Amino acid sequence: MLTKWLPAAILITGLAYIFVIPEEPLLLKISCKVIPMLLILLYASKKGGRGNRYQIPILLGLFFCLIGDGLLIWFLIGLSAFLIGHLFYIAAFLKSWNFSWLRFATILPIAAYSTVICRQIILSLIETGENGLIIPVIGYVTVISLMGWTAMMTRNAVAIIGGMLFVISDSILAWNKFIDVIAFSGPLIMLTYYAAQFFIAASIRKDPSFGFANGLKNETPST
Repeated sequence: MLTKWLPAAILITGLAYIFVIPEEPLLLKISCKVIPMLLILLYASKKGGRGNRYQIPILLGLFFCLIGDGLLIWFLIGLSAFLIGHLFYIAAFLKSWNFSWLRFATILPIAAYSTVICRQIILSLIETGENGLIIPVIGYVTVISLMGWTAMMTRNAVAIIGGMLFVISDSILAWNKFIDVIAFSGPLIMLTYYAAQFFIAASIRKDPSFGFANGLKNETPST
């Protein structure tokens, strides 16, 4: 029964944070920001079956992203927490690897897109003299790009949507923070972010055998 109502609670608390909660006091803002993530984490914990190898790294990824939400006011600390979260998502998606050449080839447009974004950020950082952020930004862009690509390789449509929404959310955030102001960036970032996390949580399946071996068994010939 609880799982049935959690999506509605996530939606309501997410929209309240984005459109209702004021920027000050900061503690209230941060507290309200993590409430939807706590509910998404709870939702993910209810989704899997016993012995689900995919669920555990997803839960860990959600947890570190939740920590990143709370600590993003200290940018590098929050960024580090999100990076760890993405590494856990990558680990989960690799457990669900389901090879096809068509999906494998998506690494090319993802890499091209990430290279363009990363180049623009680096040029902006050099221009503003923030050279100390160049290596962390390169590392983060590389990891989130791998996260998006490994999501594609799961053949799990819900995971793919979540992974791509996360890439979009962070792209808007990075462009707005480092390159140029984007209109309505705040709502756009958070709407795509909460949606991404929810879809990643929803990608957990009851079947504990869902993973690499199961994927190979069910894989159809590539086209």
